[in-house]
Order: sequence, then C-alpha cells, then structure tokens
Amino acid sequence: MRSLLPDRGPARRLAVVTLVNMTGYGIYLTVSVLYFTRAVHLPASQVGIGLSTAGGASLIAGIPAGHLADRRGARGVYATTLALAALAMAGLCFTNGFWSFLLFVCLGTVAQTAGAAARSPLVHEYGGEHPARFRSYLRALTNLGVAVGALLAGWGVQVDTRGAYLLLIAGAAAASGGCSLIVLSLPVSAPRPSSDGPRWIVLRDAPYLALTVLDGVLAIQYRVLTAAVPLWLVSRTHAPRWSVSTVILVNTVIVVLFQVRASRNVDTPRAGALALRRAGVAFLAACVLLSLLEGVPSWAALALLLTATVVHTVGELWHAAGGFELSFSLAHSHAVGQYQGLFGMGLGLGQAIGPALLIILCIGWGAAGWWVVGAMFALTGLVVPAATRWAERTRVSAPTPDAAISGA
Repeated sequence: MRSLLPDRGPARRLAVVTLVNMTGYGIYLTVSVLYFTRAVHLPASQVGIGLSTAGGASLIAGIPAGHLADRRGARGVYATTLALAALAMAGLCFTNGFWSFLLFVCLGTVAQTAGAAARSPLVHEYGGEHPARFRSYLRALTNLGVAVGALLAGWGVQVDTRGAYLLLIAGAAAASGGCSLIVLSLPVSAPRPSSDGPRWIVLRDAPYLALTVLDGVLAIQYRVLTAAVPLWLVSRTHAPRWSVSTVILVNTVIVVLFQVRASRNVDTPRAGALALRRAGVAFLAACVLLSLLEGVPSWAALALLLTATVVHTVGELWHAAGGFELSFSLAHSHAVGQYQGLFGMGLGLGQAIGPALLIILCIGWGAAGWWVVGAMFALTGLVVPAATRWAERTRVSAPTPDAAISGA
C-alpha cells in the first residue's frame, strides 16, 4: 500500500479518496443488480433499461463538469459530485419502484462520470511535471479499491437478504460522503484563467477529437475480459467455469502491481502514441490466443486462457499509460477539465458499445470474430502516432500563453 501511495500532502489525500471511493463503488457494482431484482423486485428488463438510460445520460456529463471545474475551482466541484453520488446511493436504499430507481441510478451514474472530469484539474495540479504518472497511481488504486469492494460485497451476495444489500449500499453511500469531506480538506484550487477564444475549445480541437475517437475504439478492450471471455468460455470451450474468476483476478493483480511502472517512460506525446500502438498489437495477439481455445482440451484451454489474459493485460497497461499521457499533454492548460471530460466521453462510449459488438463478433462469428476484433485494435493503434503528430503540429503552429505545449 505504501508503494502505491504518493508522498504526504494533497496528492496522498486525493489518492486515499480514490481508494475509499472506489471500494464503495466496487461494493455497489457487485450487489446493485441483485439488490434491484431480488430486494426491490424490479423485473430484469426494467433494470437493464434503467442502467442503459443512466449510462447514456452520463456520456454528456463529463465536458460541462470539467468546464465547471476549470472555471469555478476543481475542489468544490469534485466534492459536490461525491456528495451527489452519496445522495444517489442513499436514495436507492429507499427506492420502491421503477421511477425512483431510474432517478437515483441516473443521478449516481452522472455524478460518477462528472466526478472523474472534475477531478482531472486536481490530478494535473498535484501530479506536477508528470500528471499522467500520477493518474496511473490513481488507476492502480481504483482497481485495488474495486477488488476490495467486490470481496466485501461477497458477504451480501452469500446472505442474499434485503437487509444485507441495504447495509452494503448504505456503506457505499457513506464512503462517497466521507470522501466528499476529505476533498473539502484539500487546499483551495484556484479557477484556471480563461482565454479569449471560444468557451467550448475542446469541440474545435480536431486532432484531439480524433485521438478521443481512436482511444474510444481501443477502450472496447476493457469489455473483452468482462463480457466476451466469460461467454466464450462457457459456450464454446472446455475451460473450467471457475477460470472466469481467475481471469479477473489475474488482470486486477497485474494492473495494481504494474500500472505505475508501465507509465514511467511514457512522458511525452510521442511515447504515449507508441504505447497505444504497442497496446493494439498486444490486443491482437491476445485475441488470436483466445480464438484458439475452441475445441482444445481443458488443460490446454486453461493454459491458453491465462497466457492470453496476461498478454491482454500488458496491452491494457500500455493503453492506459498512453491514453493518460496524450489526454493531459495535448490539453490546453486553461481547460484541462473540459479536455478530460471529452476524453472520458470517448472512453465511456467505447465501453458502452463494447459488449454488444464483442458478443456479435466473438461469440456469433467464433474464431474469425476474434481475429476481426484483434485486427481492429491493431489498426487503430497504428493510426494513433499519425494523429498525435497532427495534434502536435497544431499546437506548435499556433502557440498561445494558455496552451500546454506538447511534451512540456
């Protein structure tokens, strides 16, 4: 734990907030669907509609929340999003029908997305010369927190009573509320100076928009191990069913232990672009390995699965490190929150469409579908360096006092 946390001061407090908040979020992710269906007695179809609606609403929350954090100060805006998340989860404890469920689940999901964008100026400020590296610290803590939360939630799943579910969701609400108070103890973050240009500058930054789309395509990889692989293992291979949990465990452990190390040399836009290119190749290799599981004996399927999981997770480390670097180093310094809000929107969109696309290709088409998905990742990674050079040229050709010159 000590190696995962930065030095004492505001950066460490922000890291603690991330760990505690994500532990609560891990509890919520694990038990929420079971709570809605088994305790609130909502039909599964209504739960699916509500969660999809909430996900769609959250996609548009990042940019305005990031812009507000830039203009009004990130500390207060981020604390407010955490308080709203706590209110949403507390409200879910009292929901008794579809419409109250929809209201609070939308509020919680929007607050989660808005909070990620509002936190970005703090990450940029406390990260010093290497905000992307600090963001990697926070990602490692995020994965650790979600894993701990999932383990804690296992008790509630085993007990399977309304009281157990309520206790866990109330605990998640308390975690978010407590984190809001910790954020308010951080030094006051001064609003970033505005420029004389357009308010929504990020929407006019074509190279950054292109990189957001490319990163969004690569972000589909986050659903490979959680959506495609479980269905592939159960329906088309002889791998033991318990290996589904092993995949998630191996992925989480590698991310927690090596995400920071993977980001150490990714400290320029060029290095970030090359990391994404390597990630695309790694995802292709993992998809090829996964396509070979069909029809082989269980021991061979397990060996191939574990190898593919490690290769995919290495690609995930490179993808995260490269994306963090590009998203920060190519953002204008007076609009970091706004830029991070857009980049997060691309990430969220990729993860939203990922399950349906992967199920159609990988499960519907079989081995050929895995090859198609792998080729998509590899080709996307190959395009990133050219898009990055385009972004760098636009910043060098039109320097402004409030621009973060690429590589600075």
